[in-house]
Amino acid sequence: MNPLRKTVVITGGTKGIGLEITRAFLTAGYEVFVGARTRPLHNEFQSDVKFVQTDVRNESDVSQLIATAIETSGRLDVLVNNAGYSEWKSIENITEPFLIDMMKTNLFSAFWGCKAASLAMGPGSAIINISSMAGKRGSSNNSAYVATKFAMNGLTQSLCKELGPRGIRVNGLCPVLIATPGLIDALTGPDSPSAGADSDLFISMFAQSNSALGRMPTGVELASACVFLASDAASAITGQNINVDCGVFPQ
Repeated sequence: MNPLRKTVVITGGTKGIGLEITRAFLTAGYEVFVGARTRPLHNEFQSDVKFVQTDVRNESDVSQLIATAIETSGRLDVLVNNAGYSEWKSIENITEPFLIDMMKTNLFSAFWGCKAASLAMGPGSAIINISSMAGKRGSSNNSAYVATKFAMNGLTQSLCKELGPRGIRVNGLCPVLIATPGLIDALTGPDSPSAGADSDLFISMFAQSNSALGRMPTGVELASACVFLASDAASAITGQNINVDCGVFPQ
């Protein structure tokens, strides 16, 4: 235990965007705790990262993840609610089990994380919710995912007011089409905007026609934004859902 070393808990931090967030906080010198259902094979998880097997859909699992971090490190400075997944489905193909699973994974997990973390955090702490551009505008065949991300953005705005008097900041990040294995897999679905065609080509064409910079953001760029929002340099920023989108949706 190093009482001077800040502690971060990251849900879903073993792959895709989450893995980049884990790496970024390691580089920034944090003591890192990651909660996910399966342990990754990446070398940095052998010793530098504390892995806690966690099903983020269950409040008890998320509470145990937070408790383990506090018991081990003696503090909790940052929570990154990153766990989630995307899958395009037309409204007639949405079933109750699908909707419940997506709501629990993408939204309930953030509630449970915020609830447990807020009980332990002190002034100067930060919660960062990984949302999506889908939390700001709807898109075809994407109603379930969009609903979870609009809700997450609302959670961010509400909790910034609720936790602000205690010195806890709450912000969200809204990326667009970061080419992770999870997104590529989701784009292969029959209801996705690429309609099962070449996913990389779809992302490239989307970037050229929609992005001010002519490209999509990377997981590294999103992770850097997380570290910034957790830092004292962002001490006046709270309640914001910030686009990380290379200018797809200027605001």
